[in-house]
Amino acid sequence: MARRIEFEVIVAVRMIHWPWRLFARLPRKLAVAGFLVVACAGWPCPAVESLTVHVHRTIPHDPEAFTQGLVWWQGKLYESTGRTGRSDLRRLDPTTGEVEKRVPISKLFFGEGLARQGERLVLLTLHAEQAFVFGAPDLDPRGALAYRGEGWGLCHDGGRFVMSDGSDRLTFRDPRSFANLGAVRVELDGAPLRFLNELECVEGGVYANVFRQDFIVRIDPASGRVTQRIDASALLDPGQARHADVLNGIAYAPGKERFYITGKLWPTMFEVTFVEDRDQAEGSRAREDGR
Repeated sequence: MARRIEFEVIVAVRMIHWPWRLFARLPRKLAVAGFLVVACAGWPCPAVESLTVHVHRTIPHDPEAFTQGLVWWQGKLYESTGRTGRSDLRRLDPTTGEVEKRVPISKLFFGEGLARQGERLVLLTLHAEQAFVFGAPDLDPRGALAYRGEGWGLCHDGGRFVMSDGSDRLTFRDPRSFANLGAVRVELDGAPLRFLNELECVEGGVYANVFRQDFIVRIDPASGRVTQRIDASALLDPGQARHADVLNGIAYAPGKERFYITGKLWPTMFEVTFVEDRDQAEGSRAREDGR
C-alpha cells in the first residue's frame, strides 16, 4: 500500500512538471498557448482581460439623477434613480438626454436596479424586499414582486433575472415569480469581488459596476469568474467629478453594439465600446518578447 501511494505521488508531481518540459522546446508563443490549454483543464486560467472605454459620443445627463439602473429598449433609455423620497423611473431620449417621462416612486422606498423582460420593467428597492413592475414604454404600474434581502442591481439574460445585493453573490430568479433559482459567488483573480452593484446581461455575460470603484467587470455567470476588467476612470473632467458621485449605470444597445454608461449625479452619459487596453497589451508583448 505504501509503495502504491509513493507511486501515485511521483506520478502527480511529474504531471505538474511535464508540460513545461514539453513546451520548452517550442517557440515561446506556441509554448505559452499550449500550456494554457493544459492549465485550464484543471489549473487557474489566464489573467483577466484588461479593457478600457472608447467614447463615441457624450450625452447630457440630469446631474440631479442618482442613477441606480439603466436599460436600453427600442431606441429609448430607461433609468431608475434612488434616494428615499426622491426615487423615480424615467424614459430618456438617448440622442439629447431629455427626460421624456418620469414616474415617481413612493417616498417610502429607495429605488435601485432596473431590468427589462419583454414589455415589463422591474425596479428593485434597497430595503423594502419588493420590486415594482412597470409597462414599457409607457411606465404604467403593473404590480410588485417579493424577495428577501437587499436589492442592488438587476438584469435579465433572456431566461431569468440576475440580481446583486451588494455582496459577492449573483442570485438567479424566476422571470415570473421572482423565486430564487440559485446563486454564484463572484471572484476576481481568485478573491471574492464584493459590492457588486448595477448589472447588465449581454450575450451570455453579466457586466457589473462595483460600488465606489471606477471600473466595470464582465462576469461568467456559470462559474462566477471575472473575465474582463474595464477601466472607466477619467471620464469626467476634474470640475465635473467634484460634484459627482460614483460610476453606476450600464445599458447595452445590441443593434448599435454600443454601451451607455453614467454615474450617480453625473452631468454626462457616455456612448462607448470596450476596447483593448493598449498600455497593458504593449506591456504584455514586451514581457513576452523578453524586453
